Amino acid sequence: MTSISPPLHAQTPLRLVVPASFVALLCWEPMREATLIAMSSAFWQVASFVAATLWVLYALRGRLEGTGWLPRMLAVGPGGQVLFGALMGTLPGCGGAIAVMTQFIRGKLGFGALVAVLTATMGDAAFLLLATRPGDGLIVLVLCFLAGLVTGAVTEWLHGSGFMRPEVLNESSSIPPHVREGNSGQTEWSGALWKVLIAPAAVVGVVSSFQIDVDEFFMMPAGTFAVVGAGITMVLLMAWALRSKSSHAAVGGHSEACVSRIQCVAFDTNSVLCWVAIGFVSFEFLMVATAFDVATLPTVASGILVPAAVAVGWMPGGGPQLLTTSLYLNGGVPLSAQIGNAISNDGDALFPALALAPRAAVVATVYSTVPALVVALGYARLFE
Repeated sequence: MTSISPPLHAQTPLRLVVPASFVALLCWEPMREATLIAMSSAFWQVASFVAATLWVLYALRGRLEGTGWLPRMLAVGPGGQVLFGALMGTLPGCGGAIAVMTQFIRGKLGFGALVAVLTATMGDAAFLLLATRPGDGLIVLVLCFLAGLVTGAVTEWLHGSGFMRPEVLNESSSIPPHVREGNSGQTEWSGALWKVLIAPAAVVGVVSSFQIDVDEFFMMPAGTFAVVGAGITMVLLMAWALRSKSSHAAVGGHSEACVSRIQCVAFDTNSVLCWVAIGFVSFEFLMVATAFDVATLPTVASGILVPAAVAVGWMPGGGPQLLTTSLYLNGGVPLSAQIGNAISNDGDALFPALALAPRAAVVATVYSTVPALVVALGYARLFE
């Protein structure tokens, strides 16, 4: 299949700003150590976990595809479809949401299931939260699932299965161009690199998650893993910058974009790593440049912070949501704001939804705002 994406040289200059900016910050003495530690943490504490999780998820998906599980799930009644949508949305990343969205476009799922999955999904930010604060991550995902299940069921009850159902498209036309396109061979080496990194990175990530000094644990000089982690992050950011336009074909159920499972893992993990590194480094830069005391943010009334976090969730893509989660992890906003953002945001699934069923996508996003505000403000009132 011929790709319709612009040539590689037309896409890369803007992306190269990211690694170039990190190099500049590493050369700036006031930010050198903070940037090094932030980049290292993005790899060891987040990317290692994301890669291992995606490897398992893609392996399970490969085994399930041959069992006919999806047609059976789609054949159940509206209530079962809403439950299916909420469960798929709760999966970390955007894969479950994209899969449900494509089935809605093809007329195989109702609008209630679409609302359920877009309400339940936390997108790629779930990886970051689970990797750094698994207890909080489980709380947020459970609340997202319940919010998606209830909102989807109420939507199904109010409107019925045929509401906003788009004209059924054929299989090829129902896949947006940015999903169909293949990836150029220039960065296949990132898949080979992750094939070597995935196991040792997961081990180091597990060790560091127990708040153990990894340099001391592995009997290495102090600062060794910080330098190595930052170096690997820079290499993977270059792979992200030089590859062709991002594709979610792996998680969306279309295999054209990835030649192997590890290649799919590499593409998706590098994208998450990029945004996590941007979030971590941006936070440190803000602290250094403004001398801002992040401890003052949680004192702002939840009636302001929660709606602001919910509004950020309206933005398509995982980047703004990863930045919000980074702010929460650094103590900038309370858990209620994180919950509101998690329920409100639709992740990368919103891009193809807006392209193929814009009216349904907008209405579903508006519907997910209600439970986001109710659950987040309720949590703030009860526990904060």
